Parts: sequence; C-alpha cells; structure tokens
Amino acid sequence: MEANAASNLQTGNSSPSIVIRLPSGDVQRQLLAQAWEVLGVSMENGRIAEQLIFVWDQIRVAVVVPLLRIAIFWCLLATVMILIEKIYVGMVSLVVRIFALKPEKRYKWERIEPDLEKGSAAFPMVVVQIPMYNEKEVYKHSIGAACGLDWPSDRIIIQVLDDSTDLVVKELVEMECQRWKNNGVKIHYRSRDNRKGYKAGALEQGMRHDSVQGCDYVAMFDADFQPESDFLMRTVPFLVHNPDIALVQARWKFVLFPNEEEESEDLCRAVNADECLMTRIQEMSLDYHFKIEQEAGSSTCAFFGFNGTAGIWRISAITEAGGWKDRTTVEDMDLAVRASLRGWKFIYVGDIKVKNELPSTFKAYRYQQHRWSCGPANLFKKMAMEIIRNEKVSMWKKFHVIYSFFFVGKIVAHTVTFVFYCVIIPVSVLVPEVDIPQWGVVYVPTIITLLKAFGTPSSFHLLILWVLFENVMSFHRIKAAITGLLEAARVNEWVVTEKLGDAHKTKPALKMEDSKKLRDAQETKPLIDKPKKHRPRFWHRFYFSELGLGVFLLLCGYYDLANEGQGYFVYLFLQGLAFLIIGFGYVGIHVPGS
Repeated sequence: MEANAASNLQTGNSSPSIVIRLPSGDVQRQLLAQAWEVLGVSMENGRIAEQLIFVWDQIRVAVVVPLLRIAIFWCLLATVMILIEKIYVGMVSLVVRIFALKPEKRYKWERIEPDLEKGSAAFPMVVVQIPMYNEKEVYKHSIGAACGLDWPSDRIIIQVLDDSTDLVVKELVEMECQRWKNNGVKIHYRSRDNRKGYKAGALEQGMRHDSVQGCDYVAMFDADFQPESDFLMRTVPFLVHNPDIALVQARWKFVLFPNEEEESEDLCRAVNADECLMTRIQEMSLDYHFKIEQEAGSSTCAFFGFNGTAGIWRISAITEAGGWKDRTTVEDMDLAVRASLRGWKFIYVGDIKVKNELPSTFKAYRYQQHRWSCGPANLFKKMAMEIIRNEKVSMWKKFHVIYSFFFVGKIVAHTVTFVFYCVIIPVSVLVPEVDIPQWGVVYVPTIITLLKAFGTPSSFHLLILWVLFENVMSFHRIKAAITGLLEAARVNEWVVTEKLGDAHKTKPALKMEDSKKLRDAQETKPLIDKPKKHRPRFWHRFYFSELGLGVFLLLCGYYDLANEGQGYFVYLFLQGLAFLIIGFGYVGIHVPGS
C-alpha cells in the first residue's frame, strides 16, 4: 500500500522533491519477515527483532549520524593538515637537493689535522658510549666498529654500558672489551646492579665517570649500530668550528649501496632490510623520516628529534639542558627538546650513514612502535606549556616544535590513520545517510602516500602493501599515543627491541678458547636465579585484536558489496585480509620459542 501511495504521489506531481521512498528500516523489516518465514522463526521473536531494528533506526538517526559527520569533518581537517605538512617538508627537502645545500655549505667545516707542535692534542677528547642489554647476538659488531674508529687512540674513550641481566652475556661482553683493551684500545666496561632509568640511567651514569670529565663530545651507538671508521672525522668538525651546534645526527642505513666497497662479513651481518617484507616496509618508513623529515627540520629550524643513536653531542649542551632524564620512554627526544629550548642547534648529515639492524619479528616491532608512539605523546603532555612559555627561541621555532613536530607528527598522524581508514570508512558503509567526499577518501590520501614514497623509490612497487601494513600498525600507535597522553598503565613500559643478528641463520663455529670461556660462564652460579621461561603455547602467535578488526572490516566490505553501496568493498577486503594475515602471525620472520 505504501508503495502504491508513493507511485501515485510521484505520478500526480512532477516535482522530484516530493518523491516518497521506503525508509531503510521498512525494507529491513520486510526482508526480515520473509527470513523469519523461511527459517521458521516464531512471530513473537520476529516482532522482537523488528523492535530492535526500530530502536537502531532511531539511535542511528539521532546519535550515530551526527557523531559520524562530526568525526568525518575532523578526519578530513586532519588529513588536510597532514597533506600541508608533507608538501612543506617535501618542498624543503627538494630545494636542499636541487641547490645542494649540504651542511658543509651552511656551516663551517674543516678537516681536523694533526698539529706539528700539539700532535694528537689537536684532536678533541671524544667518548663513545654503547648501551647494551642482553645483546648476545650483536655485541661484537658494535664494539668492533667503535674500536675501529679513525681517531688518535689517546683522544678517544670507549664506554660499554652493560645493563644485561643474563650473566652469560655479561661475561661475554666483558671478555670482548678485555680483548680490545689488550690490543691497546682505551675501552671501559661498565655495569650497574640495577636498571633504574633504563637507557637514560645507563648513559647518565656513564657521563659521571671520572674518565669522561676531560671529554668534549660524546658519540652514541646502540648495540646493533656499526659506524664507518671515518664517522668521527666527518662529524666532529661541525662541533669544533660551530660553537652553537649541540648535535650532529647521521642517517641510519639498512642495505649496502652499489657504489660502496664490500666490507668484512662480520660488519655486514646486521644489515637486514631485504630479510623479509616487514623489514622492507620499515625501510620505506624510516627512509622517509631521515631523507625528508630530518632534512627539513635541520634545514629550516636547526631542530629535529634526536634518534637516540648514530649521533654525537657536545657534552656542555647535555649538561646545560639538564642531562639525561627517564621521565618518558624517549629520553633522546626529551634531551633534544630541552637543548633546543636553550638555543642550541642540531645538524642532520644525510651523507654519513650508519648500518644497523631492523626488527624482523612482529613482536619486537610492536614493542618498538609502542615505545616510539607512547613516549612522544607523553613528552608532549609534559612539555607543551614549557615550550610555549620559553623566551630563548623564536615563535617560528616554537610553532614548529608544538604544531609540526609534536601535534601533527606524533598525535594527529597516528589518530587519523586508524580512526579514518579503519573505523569511519567501514562504519559509513553501515550508515547510508552519511557520505565521505571523494577528495578526502581517495585523492588527498593518494597524494600523501606518493609524497612519502619518494624516500625509497626502489620499493615503489610495495606501495599498496606498505599502506595496508601502516594502517594495521596505526591501531597500536594510537593506543600507545593515548596511553602516553593519559599516562595510563603502560606509559613507562620499556621493552628492549630484540636483535637477532644472524642467530636465526647458520651459526658460526666458536673458537676453542671462546667455547671454553662460554662454558665456564654458563657454569657460574648467578646471584639471583633467572625466572623460568614458560614454553609458549601455539595460540601465543595469534594477535586477537588484529583478528577481530580483520573480521569486522571483511563483514563491512561484504555488506557494501551486497548492497551496492559506496564501493569501498575492494579496500575493505584488502585491509581486512591484512589485519587477518598479521593477526595470524604471518608477518616478519618466526623464531622458534619466541
């Protein structure tokens, strides 16, 4: 009857504005009534279902639709903010490349040479710090690379700051340090009886040692980083000839470049960008960070977030900024922001590359991303007002730090990626009253993705997989960012990123003397019994939050396809499969027993 009335009204008046269409709720009730009849469902249960649909219709119109429209508006605004930010940093990086505005041109740089009168005293004193924590697979690489740096032996000190809780590893690391010490290297092994402050605590205690008091600069390398022998020769001159520079940051690299000479196998094992698809995707993200973001920050504001390793600091700048603090899980960024607020400048030198290892297991990568996303959000909360009230830096630099560096880069980017692409778009399929502009869901995101892909053009063919994987990781990043802003339970969780070296590959044979020392170390009774490792169950490989989101996206995609809706089903199917694949643990490499 309602359909006939609609037909009569439409026939009687040519105006299209008075055409009456069946509400979606009525259509659903008709379909359900037919389904009840086919399935043999009682009339009473059918009426209950109809009442639930009626309630949902009322809630959808009165609550869901307005909230969804507000969320869409916010996501579109945030997407435009990200687009402007990417265009800006991309243009800066492009100008630097076109005009070859390398740091050597913008700052004074002269090679340090031995003086006939002073001899090696013409070189400033440098301390190299290598913080470690149970780094059984990679400790030899980093110690060997640090001890091989080209610098007068009487003007450099190597500090190995070992917080290992595994007594076997501690013994091995100490033996390695002793081996280099016997060869004439000024290397010190330092160990604490606690892990207070984690990496920040170890670095701070290392700086208090008497041997550091006469040093001018400190270089830092994590346990899996292997600097080239000329690292100090290329970085220290920036600090020597420019007294307002506090930090020189080098670039991380994960592959050997074709124009480089082959090096020894021992120094190249940790270079693992091509190990699996997950490491290739990480390389794409980190290359954009270093080649574009760090370059832009260094060129425009002489500020960027210290990456915690592969950099060299002026010790007086660290002291003036208040030293290392462990109030967040990003002690490196904390120090960088505090030093910047005191007027110090930073330089990023992309031509200096330091090899390191990417996390190749998904579990390790999740822990790393939690720390990298939670820490900045928590630091932003702690320092926002301090940055605003600061009087030593310009308004432009404060705007860059608050808006570009923290708000857009560390908060908005994580939030909009998950909320827009993994929540708003799927939900909009279920709410036909809401439309998302095509420019916001297709054109602008495509431009942003292409701008970010320029960092690693050799991996352009992995672009779609990169987007799908980054959307999955945005789920963990937004949780971590919220944890940092609210200072929830996991805000100070510090899990050291697991390095595998070549542990999951063919093991090299141990020398007889090393084998004996290792056996003796294993027989040493620990002061505190190590907790027994529980054998992992097969379901521990599964990530149920990813599995749940994958199922949700697939259902939304099926609903969109079945109802000939917005046409999002292709994306929803692909993104849903990405969540399921990662949820079942089919990403990265799998190490038995992990």
